[in-house]
Formats: sequence, C-alpha cells, structure tokens
Amino acid sequence: MRGGGQESSNELSGTVHGPVVQAGSVYGGIHIASRPDGAERTPWQLPPLVRVIDRTRELAVLERHRVRAAREDRPVLAALSGLGGVGKTTLALRWLYALRSRFPGGQLHADLGAQSADGPEHPAEVLARFLRALGVPAQQVPSRLAERAALYRSLTAIRRLVVLLDDAATAAQVRPLLPAGGNVTAVTSRRRLPGLTVDGCCPVHLEPLAPEAAVELLADTLSDGRVEEQPEDARALVELCAGLPLAVRVAGARLATRPGRRIGTMVRALGEERRRLEALAIDGDHDVLATLDVSYRALPGPAARLYRLLGLHPGREFDGSAAAALCAPDGAAAAHLDVLHDASLLVEAPGERSRFHDLVRLHAAAKAEEDEPAGERAAAVRRLADHYLASATRAEEILDPQHRTMARDYGPTPVVVAEVGPGPEAALDWLERELPTLMAVLQQASGAGFPTVCWQLADALWPLFLRRKFHAECAAAHRAGLAAARELGDAVAECRMLTSGGVGEMGAGNPGRALEMFERAARLFLSADDPLGHARTLNYRGLALQRLGRPRGAAEFFRRAAAELPVHGDRRAGGLAALNLAALALDEGRAEEALRHAGAARETLDEAGDTYNAARAATCVGRAHLALERLGPAEDALTAAWAALREVSAYEAARALGALAEVSERHGRRDLARDRCRQARDLYASAGRSGSKDAEALRRRLAALEHEESAQ
Repeated sequence: MRGGGQESSNELSGTVHGPVVQAGSVYGGIHIASRPDGAERTPWQLPPLVRVIDRTRELAVLERHRVRAAREDRPVLAALSGLGGVGKTTLALRWLYALRSRFPGGQLHADLGAQSADGPEHPAEVLARFLRALGVPAQQVPSRLAERAALYRSLTAIRRLVVLLDDAATAAQVRPLLPAGGNVTAVTSRRRLPGLTVDGCCPVHLEPLAPEAAVELLADTLSDGRVEEQPEDARALVELCAGLPLAVRVAGARLATRPGRRIGTMVRALGEERRRLEALAIDGDHDVLATLDVSYRALPGPAARLYRLLGLHPGREFDGSAAAALCAPDGAAAAHLDVLHDASLLVEAPGERSRFHDLVRLHAAAKAEEDEPAGERAAAVRRLADHYLASATRAEEILDPQHRTMARDYGPTPVVVAEVGPGPEAALDWLERELPTLMAVLQQASGAGFPTVCWQLADALWPLFLRRKFHAECAAAHRAGLAAARELGDAVAECRMLTSGGVGEMGAGNPGRALEMFERAARLFLSADDPLGHARTLNYRGLALQRLGRPRGAAEFFRRAAAELPVHGDRRAGGLAALNLAALALDEGRAEEALRHAGAARETLDEAGDTYNAARAATCVGRAHLALERLGPAEDALTAAWAALREVSAYEAARALGALAEVSERHGRRDLARDRCRQARDLYASAGRSGSKDAEALRRRLAALEHEESAQ
C-alpha cells in the first residue's frame, strides 16, 4: 500500500508477513485494515440430502423463479410452507444442492427455531454465526444487529452462495438474514409468510403426497421388496398415513426393523384411529404426534380453542359459518381460521372452505378430549348440529316455501345460519355440497343426546332427496330419523319419517317397502284421529300401487286423495293427487282425461305457489297435447316447464326437454330434435336416471334421428 506524496527512491527487499506499508512523504491520515484471518473460508453447512419423491412441480416453480430473478439481476427468495413433516426442508435441500456448481461461494444454514421450546432464534445471533462462517473473527463481529446485517450484506454481495433458513417464525425474523447480490435463499416454515412477498418472495405451499408417490416413498424407506410383494397393504398403509412423508417414513422405518413382518401388521396397528398418532413414532426421535403438538402449542389461545372444537366436527370439510357456530360466543372465527391456515393446520378446499389433513383431524380430536371440558364439548357439538339443522331448514324454505316445514327444536344458544341462497338453485347446491356433513351430523345426533335433530334434519333434506335423487342417502337418513322418532315416542315425527321415507324408497325402486311404510303411517293417523294426515297417505299409497303394477288400485287412491285433501284443508296436496291421476291416465293412453287432470293440477299448484310441481304439471299438459297432436299448445306448455325445471331438477327437466325434442321432430326440425335429445340424455345421466323408462325411450328416438342423419 502507498500513502500520498513523493515516492521514495530507496529500494526494500525481503519477506514480510502481515500488512505492509511503503510510504514516502505522507500527508493526512492513513487507515490500515487487515483482511480477517480465514476470510477465504467457504462454508458448506447444508444438512445431508435425502431422496425427494414426487416434487417435480414444486421444483419447477422454484427454478422458474430463480431464472426469472437472475434475468432481472435481483436476489432469489423462496418460502416453502406446509404442515410439519410434509417435507419442506427435504425439498429445499434438493433444490439448493442442485445449485452448488452455480454458487461456489458456499452454503449457509440456520435453524430459526420457530417451534423450539426455547423460542425462536434472534436474527442477531444467527448473523453472528453466519459472519464467523464467512471468515470474520469472533472479536470483529459487530455488537449491533444493524451493523451485523450491513457487514453480512457486504460479504455476501461479492460471493455466489445459497442460504437455507429453516423453521422461520416470522418475516421480520428472516429479513435481516437475506444475503445481498444474486444469491439464493430458501426459507421453510409451518406458517405462510406473506410479509416476505414485498421482498420478491416466491411462496410454495406443500401438500401431502399423492398415494402413488407415498407408496414410492415407503418402498424407498424399506428397500427390501416388501412393497412390491404386498402392493395392496402398502397402499392401505400410506392411506392411513394420509400421504404425510414423515408418517410414511416412520411407518416404513418401524417395518424396516422387523424384516419378517408383513405390511398388513402395520396397517392393523394404525387402523385404530385413537392410537394411530401414538403408533407413528420411533423412540422419541421422529414422532408425528410430537410434531403436531409443537404446532398446537404455538397457537394463540382462541385459535387453539377453535382447533380443538373443529376436531369435534364430524365431516371432512367446513366453512366459516360452521367455525363460527363452534366457537360461539367468540365472534372472531374468521380471524382464528386464518391463524390455523397460516400455521398449515388447515388445508384450503374449494368454495372458500377448509379441511383437516387426516392425521391433523385425529390430533385436533384428541386435543378436544384432553383440553376441553366435557360440558364444553357437548355444548359445541349441539351448536354445530343446530347450525346445520337451521341452515338446511332455510334451504328447505327457499326450495319449498309451501311445504309443511315442521317446528324445529334448537338448543339454548343463538343459532348461526349459513348463507344458503339466494335462490332455489343455490339452496340445492348448498345442500348437495354439504350432504356428506349433514349425513354425518344426522348419524351423530342420537348418540350425542339430541334425537330431535336426527329426524328433523332428515325432514329438512327432503327437497334435495326429491329433486336430485340421492336415494341411498334418503333411505339412510329416514331410517335413522324413524328410529329417533320412535325413541322419542313422537307419533307425528314418526308419521313424517314414514311418509317421506316411503317416497324415498319408491325412488330407490322399493315400492313394496314404501307401501308398508305408508300403511303404517295411515294406521298411526287413524289412531291419532288425524283425518288430514290419513288423507295424505292416500296419495302415497296410490303411488306405491302404481309402481307395483296395480293401476286400478292406484287410481282409486288418487281419486280419494284429490277429493278428501281439499276438504281437510290441503288444496296443494289435492293438486298433487290430481297430477298423479293425470300421469296415470297418460301412461294408459287416455290423453283427454290426462289433460283435464293435469290442467286442474297446474292451476291449483300455481295458486299454492308450488312452482316446482306446477312445472311438472305443465310437462304433463304438454305431453297430453302432444299425444293429441296439438303441437302448438304442447310446445308452449313444455317450454314453460323446461324453463322452470332446468335449474332445480335434472331429471324433471330431462323429461320436459325430451318431449320438446319430439315436438321439434314432428315439426320437421330434425337438427333441433337431435340437439334436444342429446341434451336430455346428458341430463338423465347427470341425475343418475339413465335406466329409467323415459330415458330409454329417448335413447331410441335419438338413435333413429342419428341413423337418419348418417344416411343423408
């Protein structure tokens, strides 16, 4: 180094160690700093690499982000989030190891300790370790965080290195640890870290493995051929592990210590839900239960309470209103859900809904059992049942405003009602989407001590069963509802379950069973001196006899019902009886009689505000006109029926559209007829009624039209 001023003519020679100054005349101050000992040190701190299974998509996302950032000459930052044990660190290592040749300046790694019992690491302590790893002597590490961060950026700006920050707690903890220049940083956290987005972060959220990939991971862990020899048991095992890599590896490791043990033995060990988490552990080392416990303990109190209570939810998915019902009277359910999502304890489901990973659900249920008093658990289950009952009843009211909605018996706390509207289609869609949960709540209700919810929920689901033909669910719901009504000794409820359930049995193709149920209800109504209830069974018994191939007996019951029901105060039910008479007459070729009965039914049902059944009557009117070759009136009636039915019942809409196709064919509009036939065929299929008599007739008509088209 030379100072300023005139250069000396003296020559010096020899070997010099350490800093050297050669100066002539010197003016002003001279500042001399030596390079720290070991400053050329290259750290290689990343943990060992293990095999990555089926993360091709995520790796591609990370690499695209790196290339794009490199083109823009900016640092590369990616944050991998997900449930504990899902493989975040494994994926980050796989990505960073692949970059070693491009980043020869080294690899830094720090466990930021978000889940540590001692609390998260302070960034200043991590920076001190990083600086020492980069060659700064301990005595030269600055004392202040800001100075450490500045020196860190200076040193990393002239290097090409990668940094892995594991188990981060917050974006604020991470930010001082980001290197300068075009270096690469991968952050892992159980929490999503949206705060890093402003730093140009690429977020990657990891989900559990698909079954095929989980089987591959199990085979990689065992490495002894058992997976190939026992594929069905291997598949069952990874399903019990719900695709969580940690769980699969633990199960595989336990099997690996017993080379003679079959995979099915582990399947049986994990089959008992209450003990599954305990079985997924290896001597306190890798432990799924402990991993979930750590995430749970990190939750704020209100979010932890919601987590426990959601463990009581009997379904696989839920929305914000169900969470609000569970954690009432706390009004901050949405905020608590966000905390659980950020902690990767909940998974997003379609339609702004949430679900648990299967093992997390078991953990939440266990925490409810351990940490929530029995009385609080029972009250929460009742609030949830009331929520679903009230919401289904609201959907029922939207769909059938004229239907006799029976009184509902709710618990003592205010009921949270979901948004199920605004119209019939939305209400039906809500019921169908929630059907698995509604059935689970219904089955749970009696055992939980409120059988009224059981039969009343079956009653509220009636419009869905009627319109979208969920026959198996209808039968199961009404069996449970009937048992609950009998347990309560409630004859009115029992009659409701018998009549509604009987209609469901007819839809499922069991008219004999349906007739038995209707006759049982008729006897109960007679013994209770209820002439209106008895009159309603006449209509139902007629329908059962019609399905049993006894049209004369059916017609007699329909005529009696059409006459008696209005007298006892139910004109709408009388209109339905007239509609049944019309359908029977049309099936037997008496079109004029069918037109008379169907016209009267349509008028009565319109007056009653029953738009759905009025539209069904319009279909019957149109088909009667068609049978009489009155194509204009037939098209008018069927067009009106199609417009009213297409949003609420695929099956009934298909019947109207199939008849419209026949009108088009008779008008000579063959292309329109074919299009309508195809659309009606698809509607029958979507309704699960492709095997019905009407659907078979439609297929024959469509085949003839298509044959005619191909012959042209």
